[in-house]
Amino acid sequence: MKIEVAHSPDADDIFMYYAIKFGWVDTKDYQFSNIALDIETLNVKAMQNIYPVTAISFGMYPKIRDDYALLRCAISFGQGYGPKLIKKKGKRLRDNFKLALSGENTTNAMLVRLKYPNARIKYMNFLEIEQAVLSGEVDAGVLIHESILYFDDSLEVEAEIWDIWQDFAKEELPLPLGGMAIRRSLPLNRAIEIEDILIEGVRVANEKKEELSKLLVEKNLVRIDDKLLEKYLNMYASDESITLNKTQIKALDRLWQIGYEHGIYDSPLKTEDFLIPKEYKELRES
Repeated sequence: MKIEVAHSPDADDIFMYYAIKFGWVDTKDYQFSNIALDIETLNVKAMQNIYPVTAISFGMYPKIRDDYALLRCAISFGQGYGPKLIKKKGKRLRDNFKLALSGENTTNAMLVRLKYPNARIKYMNFLEIEQAVLSGEVDAGVLIHESILYFDDSLEVEAEIWDIWQDFAKEELPLPLGGMAIRRSLPLNRAIEIEDILIEGVRVANEKKEELSKLLVEKNLVRIDDKLLEKYLNMYASDESITLNKTQIKALDRLWQIGYEHGIYDSPLKTEDFLIPKEYKELRES
């Protein structure tokens, strides 16, 4: 069975999939292929039901919940860190400052719009945001992915999205950023098998982190060097990325509750209601 997996080109998504790509995981009777697209493109294509398995922003998931179930694996949360709102050093931002965001449907965009409701927003590819701030096209912009590790010395951080999240969450919970979803039209037994393979892929990637990281750098599959890659993967591709835990589920519930309270979603979602029911496999095999 052929399964196309869509993910972003940032280092943690590449890392969490390529143990499968390199043949280090038993994929049973599945033939996996992958495509890398920026996260906002993936969000839009998920709303169009394009790919059977796709990376998504957690903030967008409620919009596709009828067509996609949420996977437990390849998840990205911030813990004391996350995207950064940057501006030129010394610049004071007005209430209606011009703001660059990486996409309308990203989690960070949701939180920043709630924090700065009067900002004039321009959406653009995440790779263009730093230059847009430097050129004065916008007053500030949110950096995501590897861009948070290095940016021009003439820029400074106006706000950490982590801090904005904490203000809204009202308690210290990990910052939900992105995960994976699978099309509901797939047979349930197939969906369970695919999720198990993807979970194993992330587990093996972490187990062989040094070897895999070296290969990714040598093959020019990531945009950063080995030292930055190690730092970035320690942030977003660790043992905490293998499968959702209770604290992460609580954080997701809170994110969607915040969205509901502010009129973004039509109902508050409970994460566990949208995961693949693994008990089906146990009942089927009993």
